[in-house]
Amino acid sequence: MTTTANKIRTNVYLDLDIKTKAQEVLKHYGMGLSDAFNIFLAQTVLEQGIPFQIKIPDDETKQAIKDARAGVNMSKISLEDLKKEIGA
Repeated sequence: MTTTANKIRTNVYLDLDIKTKAQEVLKHYGMGLSDAFNIFLAQTVLEQGIPFQIKIPDDETKQAIKDARAGVNMSKISLEDLKKEIGA
């Protein structure tokens, strides 16, 4: 862990909506944005690159996302039916 003397303040421009949603997620881990950025940067150094795979969806995936958001081809299923379907 670094001490306060080893830290520096910096400015980052963020999308407001994404920042707010991320803060809600991080709150469940007892973390703030600074903690998350420090973890991201530490992993970037450790991995010598982005520490996760960045994927760009193909046209079929984009259409499936659009359909799901619009409720197209969606049906409700109970937990019990889902368990039966997957054999659980």
